[in-house]
Amino acid sequence: MTGAQPGSSSPAVLTTSGFDEVDTPQLRKFQRRVTLLSAGGTFLDGFDLTVIAVALPMIKEEWHITALDQSLIVSSAIIGSLIGASWLGNLTDKYGRKAMYVVDLLAFVVFATLTAFAWDIWPLIIFRFLLGVGIGADYPISATLVSEFSSNKRRGMHGTSLAGMWFVGAVAAYIFGLLLAPLGDFAWRALLLLGAVFALVVFIFRVKLPESPRWLVAHGREADAREVLRKVTGVEVDPNISLEKPPVIPVRDLFKGELGRRTFFVCGFWFCYATAYYGISMYTPTILAPFTGNDRTLTIIGSGLVAVLGLVGSIIGMNVVDRWGRRPLIITSFAGLTASLVILALNTDPGLGFLIVMFSTAVLFSNAGGGILNFVYPTELFPTSIRASAAGLATSVSRIGSIMGVLVFPNFVALWGANAALWFFAVIGLAGLVICIALAPETLHRSLEELDPTNAKAAKNA
Repeated sequence: MTGAQPGSSSPAVLTTSGFDEVDTPQLRKFQRRVTLLSAGGTFLDGFDLTVIAVALPMIKEEWHITALDQSLIVSSAIIGSLIGASWLGNLTDKYGRKAMYVVDLLAFVVFATLTAFAWDIWPLIIFRFLLGVGIGADYPISATLVSEFSSNKRRGMHGTSLAGMWFVGAVAAYIFGLLLAPLGDFAWRALLLLGAVFALVVFIFRVKLPESPRWLVAHGREADAREVLRKVTGVEVDPNISLEKPPVIPVRDLFKGELGRRTFFVCGFWFCYATAYYGISMYTPTILAPFTGNDRTLTIIGSGLVAVLGLVGSIIGMNVVDRWGRRPLIITSFAGLTASLVILALNTDPGLGFLIVMFSTAVLFSNAGGGILNFVYPTELFPTSIRASAAGLATSVSRIGSIMGVLVFPNFVALWGANAALWFFAVIGLAGLVICIALAPETLHRSLEELDPTNAKAAKNA
C-alpha cells in the first residue's frame, strides 16, 4: 500500500494489502473501534462459556443432577459452537463479514435470555446448545474482520486483544457470581440473563461497522472497497487504481499441500489447548468445592483467582506477540502448560493452596500463547476467499477438544480419580508442544498477502 499524507493535494494510491503506509489518526481510531466491538463478542464468549461453571454448583444444589447431566449442561454450548463455527464461518466467506458479524449477536441475546428461564435440565441444555451456535460463529467472524482491518505492525496485538477479552469475560463471570450470590436460588438465572444484557449492548454498536474491503475486492466490488478505504483512513483514493482481486480458493484446498500443513497446525494446537484448558477451567469450582467445605463464596473466590491468572497470562502474551514473535510465544506456552499439569498429577494429596497455585500457573502459561494465538494464526495463514472458513474449521476442531475435555474430566474422576484425568491432560499438552515445535511458523510483521501461499508474487519473494 502506498499513500499520500493527510492534507496532500494528490490522492492516495491504496491497495488492500495492508494499512501500514496510510497510518492516519482516523484509521487508528477506527481500528481500535473494530477491535473493541469484536472483543465485545469474545467477552460474551468467555462470559457465557464460563458462567455455567459458576452456576453449576448452584444448579446441582437445586436440581440434584447426575455427573452425566453436568457433562451435558457444560458441553451443550461447546457442541453448539462447533456447529456455529463451521457453518457460519463458511457463510461469512460467502455473504460478507458484516452480515454474519451482526446476525450472530442475535443468538446471544435470544438464547441467553431463554437459558435464564429454563424450567428443567433439558430445556437448559437445548437453549445452551443454541446459544453455542452464536458463540462458535463469533470466533471466525470477529477474528477475520479484525485481521483484515489491521496494520501488519499491530495485527498481533489486535488479534490477541480478542482473546484477552475472552478471559475478561471469564473473570467477569466469577465477579458477578459473587455479586449475585445473595439472590439465592435465583442467582444462577440472573447470571445467565446478564449475558443477554451484555449482548444487546454490543449488538447495537456493531450495526454501524462497514464491510471488510478485502472481502469486497475478493467479490468484485472495487468501488465499494475504495469507499470503505476512504472512510476509514480519511484519505482520498485514486479513482484510476485497479484493486487486485485475489484468486478464489475452493475450501477443499485447505487439506492439500502447504494449506493442508497450515490447517493441521492451527487445528492441532487449538485442539490440544482447548482440551486441556476447558477440561480444567470448566470444573475448577467443582474441583475446589470439597476443599472449601462446599462454601459457595470461598469456592468462587478460589476459582476466580485461577481465572484472573489466566487473564494475566493473556495480557503478557498480548504485550510480547508483536515484539517477541508468534512461534517462541506458543512453544513457551505449551511447555509451561505441560510442566504444570505434570506437577499437578504427581501430587496425589494436594491442599487448596497448592491446587489454586498450580491451576493458576497452568492457565497462565496456556493463555499466554495457545489461548490468544488461536485468534491470530487461523486468520494470518489463509487466503481471503477462505479465511473465515479456515478459522471456522479450526474453531470447530477446537470445540471437539473442548467437548472431550469437559466430558472426560468428570468421568475420569469418577472411574479412576483426579490424577488420571490430570495425566491425560498433560499428555494432550505435550502433543500440542510437539505440534508447535514442528509446525509453528513465524508471521511477525508480514502482510496477509505475503503470508498467502497461493499468492504467486508472495511465494516468489518468500
